[in-house]
Amino acid sequence: MRSFFAIASFAGLVSAAPNAQPAVKRQSSYGASPPTVTIKNGTIQGSHYAAANEDYFLGIPFAQPPTGANRYRLPQSINTTFDGAFQATQYAPECYGYGGDQIGYPQSEDCLYLNVVNLTFIVENSVQIGKPIIAISIAYRLGPWGFLNSREVSESGNTNLGLRDQRLALHWIQENIGGFGDDAEKVTIWGESAGAASVGWHITAYNGRDDKLFRAGIMESGNPIPYNSYFSDERHQPKYNDLLEATNCTDELDTLDCLRLVPEATLQNIFNTTSLNSGWSPIVDGDFIQRWGSIQLAQGAFVKVPIIDGANTDEGVSFGPSPVASEQVFKELIINNSGNPLTAHWADQVLEAYPLSPEYFIPPVEEVPANYTWPSSYGNSQQYRRSAAYSGDFSFIANRRATAEIWAANGLAAYSYRFNTQPAGAKPIDGVGHFQKVAFVFDNTQGLGYDAEHGTTNPFANRTKPYYELAELMSKSWASFIYDLDPNGWNGRDGLGSGPDAWPKYSLEQPENIVFDANETGLAVTEPDTFRAEGIRWIIDHQLAYHR
Repeated sequence: MRSFFAIASFAGLVSAAPNAQPAVKRQSSYGASPPTVTIKNGTIQGSHYAAANEDYFLGIPFAQPPTGANRYRLPQSINTTFDGAFQATQYAPECYGYGGDQIGYPQSEDCLYLNVVNLTFIVENSVQIGKPIIAISIAYRLGPWGFLNSREVSESGNTNLGLRDQRLALHWIQENIGGFGDDAEKVTIWGESAGAASVGWHITAYNGRDDKLFRAGIMESGNPIPYNSYFSDERHQPKYNDLLEATNCTDELDTLDCLRLVPEATLQNIFNTTSLNSGWSPIVDGDFIQRWGSIQLAQGAFVKVPIIDGANTDEGVSFGPSPVASEQVFKELIINNSGNPLTAHWADQVLEAYPLSPEYFIPPVEEVPANYTWPSSYGNSQQYRRSAAYSGDFSFIANRRATAEIWAANGLAAYSYRFNTQPAGAKPIDGVGHFQKVAFVFDNTQGLGYDAEHGTTNPFANRTKPYYELAELMSKSWASFIYDLDPNGWNGRDGLGSGPDAWPKYSLEQPENIVFDANETGLAVTEPDTFRAEGIRWIIDHQLAYHR
């Protein structure tokens, strides 16, 4: 699943607002000498990008390398000082991952580094509105390197390593962000997809213990209630046993110690050439993740911080299976879903809650031309669109609505959104699918990172002015929220389009989303958060059936 915070390329995002009177330890000459910053472990030296008049600090280690004896162990803090100035001038390799995001980028097991960067154009926009922020991207272990599960792993306590990598990085930020002139009390954690789920896991970590690591969260297509079910060690044990067999570790007394001795290249080759690279995910370990997210939220066991939380209109199109030839096929897909299986009893109730009716179709009727011919691979197009709506709702949208309701019930600020703008390169049947808002949030109108090698198109190619204005609106709204927790209060907002609606806080009395839509003259309009009410309410009321 493509994402950031849990993405393979950036892996994580943390943003911070500056101190009102920063204790500036950073020396940036913008001329002969490079910028330097003093942190707990010594001095780091970055680079200055003259064209943008910006400093970058790249590839800063926040943990000991998770290699050798540290493989499959909790991340270890760096307990030494740098020998001279640490050269933070180039990106470190990414953590090993097995999706399209990794194409063309160096990868390594030694990957626990972070970057203090200008995040495309959002940092520049924050300066323009007088609310400057900085961004920190965090790498962490992925897949079988960061989420290996089995009885042996649980007994050793080395669970959910990727999330614990993130947590250690958040502690690093608390200790060191002041060196960059920023305020450790004004950190916002921010992610998309699996990255948004990571934000949710930190909000509920250690049964909702507030370690004062962040003051706000932004979750784009992900929530404290995860999109997948939690599975037991027994579900993962066969894959772990297959890994032991592939590495000749089956008969060892301590199989984890044996895996630590396997050469990195050998282990990576096994993961690269077998199905053992997939199917690993966070588990309830009684420590970092103590209970299912829905239970913790219902009982108030979460960190009480303001949030932005939203999803795209047609999330399920990106994940809904095809073909769906009939209602019986739809039912079987509900029962056999690999991430969120339900019993036949519950599947029958889903069919009632998600009728074969246009208001339960995605893409919506108005998004697909009436004379459009659906590819035969989709089967019955109406059944497919029905199943896609369900897929997006149980994965993202119902959990977003449930989260917003719980925040409102606790008197907390939640700004809920629906992104409804189809980028360049998308077909009508693609709808407004997963990940499509990311370029808008970063105001990445140049399409940096979108190319043929990754099978992507610049989202703004041949698009008109409203697309560019929408990107500016979203980017500056995010920056404003990071700076002072208000996505509305920035100069120039009313001059975009015909004037966007104010983004309301979510309330139980009048639940509303802001809809970001380049086809609306105002670019952002409010809507009642009541679409697919019966179906989404069924999912919210049956989270325990989903084991999450």
